[in-house]
Amino acid sequence: MGTRAFILIETSVGKTQEVVTALRAVSEINSVDAVTGPYDVITIIEAPDLNTVGNVVTSSIHTINGVLRTVTCLAVNLS
Repeated sequence: MGTRAFILIETSVGKTQEVVTALRAVSEINSVDAVTGPYDVITIIEAPDLNTVGNVVTSSIHTINGVLRTVTCLAVNLS
């Protein structure tokens, strides 16, 4: 089974729509939602392993203009 991660993203003021559009173009990202609250966008990544998740975050998300900060939350199987 692969690794599922929820990425909480804070964007620069006025950049949320631009960031959402750029995130939707990243093939490894399964879901992109603009949200209210302390974060502006939440994405879901499903990858074969933790290293791949890290690579997507550093190479594909942090490089998008308007992304200020991210928090990665790994899904945990409690069964």
